[in-house]
Amino acid sequence: MKKPSKSIVIRILKISGITVGIVLLLLFLIPILFPGKIAEEVKSFANQKLNGELNFKQANLSFFNHFPLLTVTLTDFSLKGSAPYQKETLLSANEVSFGINIKSLLFDKKVNIDKIYVSDALVNVKVNAKGQANYNVYNSDTKTTDKETSDSSLRLEKIAIENTHFIYDDKSTKILIDAKGLNYIGNGDLDKAVFDLYTEAHINDFDFTYDGQQYLKNKKVNADLITKINTNSLAFVFEENNLKINKLPVEFIGKFAFLSNGYAMDFNIKSEDSKLNDFFTALPPHFVTWLDKSKVKGNTDLLLTLKGKYIASKNLKPDLAFNMKIRDGYINYNDAPFPASNVFLNFDTKLPSLDTEKLRVNIDSIFFNVDQDYFKAILKTEGLSKPKIAARIQTKINLAKMDRALGIENMDLRGVLNIDIKSNGIYDKKNNQIPVTNGQISLITGYVKSIYYPEPIKNINVFATILDKEGTVKDLNVNIHKASLDFEGNPIFVKALLNNFENIRYDIKAKGELNLARIYKVFSRKGLDLEGYIFADVAFKGSQEDAMKGNYKNLHNSGTLRLRNIKTTSEFLPKPFVINQGTFVFNQDKMNFHLFSATYGQSDFKMSGYLQNVIDFALTDKAVLKGNFTLKSDYINVDEFMSNATVTSSSETDTPVKAPETTGVVVIPPNFDIQFDATAAKVNFEDLILEKLNGSMVISEGKLMLRNSSIDIIGCTVKTDVVYQSESPNRANFDFKISAKNFDVQRAYKEVKLFRDMASAAENAEGIISLDYKVVGILDENMQPIFPSLTGGGTLSVKNVKMKGFKLFGAVSKKTGKDAINNPDLSKVDINTTIKNNIINIERFKFKVAGFRPRIEGQSSFDGALNIKMRLGLPPLGIIGIPMKITGTKDDPKVSLGRQSEDLKETEYEEGQAPTPEATPQPQTTTTQP
Repeated sequence: MKKPSKSIVIRILKISGITVGIVLLLLFLIPILFPGKIAEEVKSFANQKLNGELNFKQANLSFFNHFPLLTVTLTDFSLKGSAPYQKETLLSANEVSFGINIKSLLFDKKVNIDKIYVSDALVNVKVNAKGQANYNVYNSDTKTTDKETSDSSLRLEKIAIENTHFIYDDKSTKILIDAKGLNYIGNGDLDKAVFDLYTEAHINDFDFTYDGQQYLKNKKVNADLITKINTNSLAFVFEENNLKINKLPVEFIGKFAFLSNGYAMDFNIKSEDSKLNDFFTALPPHFVTWLDKSKVKGNTDLLLTLKGKYIASKNLKPDLAFNMKIRDGYINYNDAPFPASNVFLNFDTKLPSLDTEKLRVNIDSIFFNVDQDYFKAILKTEGLSKPKIAARIQTKINLAKMDRALGIENMDLRGVLNIDIKSNGIYDKKNNQIPVTNGQISLITGYVKSIYYPEPIKNINVFATILDKEGTVKDLNVNIHKASLDFEGNPIFVKALLNNFENIRYDIKAKGELNLARIYKVFSRKGLDLEGYIFADVAFKGSQEDAMKGNYKNLHNSGTLRLRNIKTTSEFLPKPFVINQGTFVFNQDKMNFHLFSATYGQSDFKMSGYLQNVIDFALTDKAVLKGNFTLKSDYINVDEFMSNATVTSSSETDTPVKAPETTGVVVIPPNFDIQFDATAAKVNFEDLILEKLNGSMVISEGKLMLRNSSIDIIGCTVKTDVVYQSESPNRANFDFKISAKNFDVQRAYKEVKLFRDMASAAENAEGIISLDYKVVGILDENMQPIFPSLTGGGTLSVKNVKMKGFKLFGAVSKKTGKDAINNPDLSKVDINTTIKNNIINIERFKFKVAGFRPRIEGQSSFDGALNIKMRLGLPPLGIIGIPMKITGTKDDPKVSLGRQSEDLKETEYEEGQAPTPEATPQPQTTTTQP
């Protein structure tokens, strides 16, 4: 064979070398030749196409960032969202690179972007409750003039995302997705109106939350997806999508389209004939920990569908359905001697229009064995507030064997449990309907021990039956034939027969001693805590009707209940309530209090008296608790009883906004009818110190009434009548009458906040004042009066008062040149005023000062605005007078001559109105005669 000549080989090497050299030269020259062009076009394109603030540190043009592609790389990239999220970040990344089409750049002198690379990024997608999203930043139909038209275009063929944190927070659908370590590659002809997107995605850490409930946490997700996208209609068709959530294979198909005012969706997510073990790997982390110690076998089918339109403005929501089946299930935790076998489940639930009132749950069958024992049940429900129920539960099971087989966390259970219940019908609490029910429950030698306390509750023996043949609360019979337990050597016995819950008849016997702190730790619950001791030896027998009608001879209630160091702490109470000691003796319908003492924060109480109708109050929600007490206290701090209600505040973007701290009003229970004859040495309310409280207080029908009460305030005796009623945790109304004789005005201003608010001009006054006044109004969540809601009136009597530093008189003195009016001394003046719509109306009154005879009437608002009309009668008899008007504010009064003035603008109260409204002059002309 003839060998090629040496010259040919050299020529080929030269051509190859030159070609490689030219290519290498172009790789270096193109970024140098075109940097201004490309940077300018990218900037122009962004200005035209993006409806969000774009920022980056620098732009680099290179072939080597994503070799062999020419890319523009923007470092420290950030993009703000669209309205109403203009100030919040939609996308931030270490690098965002745009692939440039070389052919278009060299021959057409156009910058066509066909690839996007994002690395080390945060994608923060938000949708508020109105359905407004932050991702609408691309203007696909931006209109530009020929002059403004850019030589750049977006014709994507590939999107690559590396190591990205993706958050999707949709308040309108209550969906929260948090994906960490997202790696995504999408390929397709993205510049076409309709194209197929081929996707490969991997997520290291995937969380899914719906309506505050977390369903998936820290899950690995792998996906191969084919999605047909229509950019004209913004519709997506998920044609072939195979996912893996940890080990569980999932098939996902469906459609999703953006509407002008919402979404249209048709999703179908299923996993067919999967291993039960793989299903548990997709559950929250504590199940995975449990799974590491368990042998799980069996097959499962899962199907989740979401179909329909979501349009918040029309209250349209899609239908949700979920179905799960388990066959031949087997669970053995930590090599238990007896596994749970023959696990069988048919579970189906539907939620039309995401409306809980239409919820349908169908557990067609659930069954499993543990050794020779079994559990089986059928449960079907329709609706939520008035559910239609069909249930059949049968079980005979050794709890110790079941506990070991299933590995129940945090609890050690023993005993033999037998249940046989059949129930069918509607539960309607309002109309006294319950399902027709026949059942019995027994627990023999029961034992419960939790991780929260070392000692168990043991020797639990219970046998109870429930029977209702008619499906009404009137026909309901609950019979606890026996119930006993032993806790730390203290036995407790209970026996009870309850029937006719419409007019409840009861026969209850109980005896035993409980250490609440210790027994509570066995069943610890967040937000609630109990301490103390209870000893009971009681017997109750009677009916609600006899108690209500006073047929006490038919009641047989007796026994003693002793409390010691009872302490209750709750997230609903600002302070712990402590009963230091109390002995309660039951006699017929009464529960008599002896030696009762308690504390709440700084407050102390000693009480004797009785409660009536206690048994009915405890057993039903319609009974009214009656009582009569003598209450004594050395100190009561009312501020500590505030309900701690909170006020939330949010913006259009749902960004947390710090709301003013609120305490909530004092909430009065509606089912109390209790009278207190109370005496208290000292009471603190809003830094106002009240002393020698003496009066009758009635709590009835959600109202607190203080009658014929007397209190020492600021050195004088004040008589008051008060009616207070809480409308909600944040609103209350009040009716307040006060009669106070001869109190020090300066001390009142310094010590009584309400007086400062209503008589702000008295800051520098001195002397003695009497007050006879009535005010009706509404209190806000801080127990402060909402001024526009106040109505009332009364008389303020002034005696030997020096109006020192009173700016109104100072302004009149300056205007008239009469120094005697500057700091007048008032001997005896009665000032009548009325309050309405944020305005204090001052009726005409006269007085003498240094030979002058002023006459005053007019208006003042609670925020200090003035509209005072004054006639200054000149000496000696005041027949000749100078008409004046005082406007402006209490801090800056304006005095001018004349008779006409503008009435202050009234502010009528509206529900939810803020407590500090503005008052501005309103052009309504009135005339005052001299």
